[in-house]
Amino acid sequence: MRKSEVSRDTLETRIIVNLDLDGTGVSKLQTGVGFLDHMLDQVARHGLIDLEIRAEGDRHIDDHHTVEDIGIALGQAFAKALGDKKGIRRYGHAYVPLDEALSRVVIDLSGRPGLEYHLDFTRARIGEFDVDLFREFFQGFVNHAGVTLHIDGLRGINAHHQAETVFKAFGRALRMALEADPRMGDILPSTKGAL
Repeated sequence: MRKSEVSRDTLETRIIVNLDLDGTGVSKLQTGVGFLDHMLDQVARHGLIDLEIRAEGDRHIDDHHTVEDIGIALGQAFAKALGDKKGIRRYGHAYVPLDEALSRVVIDLSGRPGLEYHLDFTRARIGEFDVDLFREFFQGFVNHAGVTLHIDGLRGINAHHQAETVFKAFGRALRMALEADPRMGDILPSTKGAL
């Protein structure tokens, strides 16, 4: 059972994440950051991951600490739920369009954190959401999940579409990487013998 629960309690935020990597795409999100909830719902739905996140943060300052710490807690929950990684595909990729926008996400469940983030939004805010915080979310995730993640925004005019294609592609890339590879059996997908 690839499930986990993680809590993160700091002077800036209080976060609880419940995660099922073999779910059906159900999400229960109460982060206080509406646009982030919308994006995380895309990850759950397209990744077929059941995801529950409850968060409280110092949003009277801004959303930075809350968004970053959600990425950290989600990364911790992901690493905990993933287990020994035997028999998985390990690599995943997805191209996702939404009208004029197109993004590519490629992931390696390598055990090594790395983020290549190439996404130039056409505006600085989507509603009240500061688009700079997406990088903080993904950096927190990769650092604590131990994954290598490449995100490329290939086209886009509408910033909402740009963001949505990234999060949908992220969910689909995760789904591919997490899948059992029937040819691998109980083998770890690494010549090093460790991930």
